[in-house]
Amino acid sequence: MKLLFTLSLFLIAQMSIAQSELAKRNGFKDIKLGMLADSVKGAVFKKEIVAHKEFPAKVYEVAHPEYAKVGSVPVKRIELKTYKGLIYEIIVHTDKDPQIMRGLEKSYGKAIYSIRMETYYWTAPDTLSLIFKGHNKHLALTYRSVPVIKMMYADKGRKIEEIAEDF
Repeated sequence: MKLLFTLSLFLIAQMSIAQSELAKRNGFKDIKLGMLADSVKGAVFKKEIVAHKEFPAKVYEVAHPEYAKVGSVPVKRIELKTYKGLIYEIIVHTDKDPQIMRGLEKSYGKAIYSIRMETYYWTAPDTLSLIFKGHNKHLALTYRSVPVIKMMYADKGRKIEEIAEDF
């Protein structure tokens, strides 16, 4: 019984360390969630989109030698999605390589697998999530900022209140 209790405490401690590491890094290399897209080296505006079917957002693509590899694995493409200039999503496309998953699990601990979405993910509550999805020939790592997404929905709520006040 004591062994089970000790093992449980160890696992909880490992998960909190991994979550705090994810929150501490807050993005990919020096591209941080919540920062201005204009301050990212090599970021080039690509197009305007409608995020979550209702929010005006912009997509940037990043091409800079500092982001060309993750360890020895080549990075194919990096996309940034922004709301009001703030990065709320970073998508890193790499070659399919098992080293990526091993590196992520070493940094952030064991991933949670979602059967419904067929993805692995890590979360740092109220901060960010990291989603790992394998495709036929490449991998996609998606970092999402919880505070910026909450800001999007808060802005929507304010617009609705303004409309309601006009009646």
